[in-house]
Amino acid sequence: MRPGQRIGVREPADAVRDVLVLTVATALALTPLLPAYGSSAVLPALVGGVVLGATVTVVGALRRWSAVVVVAALVGAYALAGGALAAPTTTVGGVVPTPTTLLALARGAASTWKQVLTLQPPVGAGGTLLVAAHLLALVGTAAALALTLRVRRPAVAALAALVPVLVLVGAIVLGTRQPPVPPAVAGTALAVLGLTWASWRTGRWRPRRVVATGALAAVALTGGLLGGPLVVADEPRVVVRDEIVPPFDPRDYPSPLAAFRRLVKLDETVLLTVDGLPEGARVRLATFDRYDGVVFNVAGDGTAQASGEFRRVGDRIEVPVDGERARVEVTVGALQGVWLPTVGYAAAIDLGRATGDLRYNDATGGAVVTSGLREGMTYALDVVVPPVPGADDIGDAGAGPVVQPASRDVQAVSVAATDIARDAGTAVQITEAIAVHLAEQGYFSHGITDAGDHPSLSGHGAARLADLVAGDLMVGDGEQYAAAAALMIHEMGLPARVVLGFVPGSGDDDGEGVAPTDEDGAVEIRGRDVQAWVEVAFAGHGWVPFDVTPPRSRTPEQEQEETDTDPQPQVVQPPALPPDRVTPPDDDTEQPQTEDPAQDDSGLAVWLRVAAWVGIGLGGVLLLLSPVLVVLALKWRRRRRRRRAADPVRRVAGGWDEVVDAARDMGGAPPPAATRREAARAWALSLMAGHPAVAARVEALARRADRAVFAAGTPERSEIEAYWADVDAAVAELRRTLPWRGRVRSQASLASLRAAGGRQSRGPRTPRGVDGRPAEVPAGGRGAGGRASAPPGTTRRATRHGRSRRTRRARGER
Repeated sequence: MRPGQRIGVREPADAVRDVLVLTVATALALTPLLPAYGSSAVLPALVGGVVLGATVTVVGALRRWSAVVVVAALVGAYALAGGALAAPTTTVGGVVPTPTTLLALARGAASTWKQVLTLQPPVGAGGTLLVAAHLLALVGTAAALALTLRVRRPAVAALAALVPVLVLVGAIVLGTRQPPVPPAVAGTALAVLGLTWASWRTGRWRPRRVVATGALAAVALTGGLLGGPLVVADEPRVVVRDEIVPPFDPRDYPSPLAAFRRLVKLDETVLLTVDGLPEGARVRLATFDRYDGVVFNVAGDGTAQASGEFRRVGDRIEVPVDGERARVEVTVGALQGVWLPTVGYAAAIDLGRATGDLRYNDATGGAVVTSGLREGMTYALDVVVPPVPGADDIGDAGAGPVVQPASRDVQAVSVAATDIARDAGTAVQITEAIAVHLAEQGYFSHGITDAGDHPSLSGHGAARLADLVAGDLMVGDGEQYAAAAALMIHEMGLPARVVLGFVPGSGDDDGEGVAPTDEDGAVEIRGRDVQAWVEVAFAGHGWVPFDVTPPRSRTPEQEQEETDTDPQPQVVQPPALPPDRVTPPDDDTEQPQTEDPAQDDSGLAVWLRVAAWVGIGLGGVLLLLSPVLVVLALKWRRRRRRRRAADPVRRVAGGWDEVVDAARDMGGAPPPAATRREAARAWALSLMAGHPAVAARVEALARRADRAVFAAGTPERSEIEAYWADVDAAVAELRRTLPWRGRVRSQASLASLRAAGGRQSRGPRTPRGVDGRPAEVPAGGRGAGGRASAPPGTTRRATRHGRSRRTRRARGER
């Protein structure tokens, strides 16, 4: 038997050994995909792909099929079995493929990879997400076995040991920070298994080399396993999904809590209809746990408990709580936006055709639809509504083990919290003291003048909350009271968050009415039912809701009427004095008065002279500083022109130009012909060395500028304003990396005014086609921001090299 011959010539035991070794190696290389999808969701797709790939390849080798026939058989197996393994929702009975299945498999082969990388793991098995894992297992197994079973030359056939390594690289790219098998262990196992099999496959395996090979492997393993951790220390693994900006970020949208008054004004308008709502259950719209001094919003800091981490989910969702289970059906009315109303914690969400746009947050039970809500949209929820424990049930339980993002402190709110809860002992007593104080001492008003409400400003910024708790009259609605209560409770060391939602029937005058129903008995939720409340996490009880808003009947007008009805004793007032009353003289005889002596002007003259000298001194200082003031004025005018550019894309590009000019004034000119990201990375190694936070912020601005310039459509006004706010903060942090003399020198520097890069924002923007997408620009043309643009699919470096080659050919050079 000669190694490398076909399976019909080689010994069957050798071929079986090849199949087993390569199959095991490929399966080991696929393990990083388990946490990315969830083990129960991805195992059928992985096992099915390995089995199909091995079966087709072995049968093709036994029957001596050509390579074209083997590829056709693999495509047929993918089409027939891929639906059941990777897209079961498109099949009949979860097995029989349909035309929709074939279309989903074809599209998923190209689009699924990006979806897996841009979703928060575990991504689940919804849509065609499993196609990437299934194809990696199918193609990887087939390629490894076909190479060793069909190639005659042993040296070439042994290259099949590299295929599992490539599969491992692909799985790591799609994987997470914490794979089930540590990378060092998986790589070592593949190396030992692959090298041993390859040496045997080529016929170069010699028993006398076992000792030497073992010693060499032991040295390599010891150096890798012991030296590797010393080199990387505590640095986390870098994975691709952490470097890619997800396509949906709820923080890019305005906070729904800021639209509280807009929902209130839709008083009688039906926002949604809910059928099957459990008694006493509330409808959740959004949950917020991060306060920046202006609004409460979601937080997406990468932790599992972040309210901004939304992920794609499969048919079933793991519910972290116990409670009453129900089937709820919702019909959307006039409600708009991307936030999907939910009840309790969802065990399953069926949006029909819009299921692919669903993103769910396990920590809060909130959900969003990236395509937005539309009137008449219907969906079904399988929910679990946890019971609400009372104060006696909570008892002495402390704060729940929840990590929340840092929020801005409002001094007046912090002082009020300490004063209100100073006598409280346990965590629940602290919460109830704050809730009772706000509900009983405050007054209710939406501030809608057309409805005759008492004046009450909207919003929940720091100034508004300080006025609420420290002003003469504590008046507001759920938006202000919930925000203030959350900050107070958080100040006392308890995890708290604000929830915006709907309480059916709460919009009645007494706040305890019954929500109207339609003909089928479903609950109609109107604009007046919008509410905001606070949830506090207690150890062993989870998140518990607290109502902190005063009842609607407690208004300043009603309190004033009660005060006016109290009879007051009448007091006889003295008669009014006549208007021409004459004041009697102090003495019986009037004494003649002489004219007042003239005032001494000597003091005024001194002050005039002092003011004159001060004015002269200030004039001299201004004259000396005039060059610096001119430079500052020119820079202010340049910034103003960039920020007020007519084209929204140029406004974003102008924001990035501000960062470039600041770096140039600090002595960090960007590399020639560098892209925005390349410039940011170059500054990270030079200008911002030792300041990783500033470098990360600048690189994020570069990515956002590229997305605004090269993506389809134009950025919204709110996105532009947010980008400029981040630009100002980044420039300030960048300058703080210098000593104070360096900051002054950079402010007065002429480097950015002299450089052509300081005028990039006035260059022509990227041409866009009729569909809003960037049009193709020749390699020598100009793109957005005045930069040279390369054809789609080519890099800037490749374009430069291409020009140099064309130039050499035109000159007749080699």
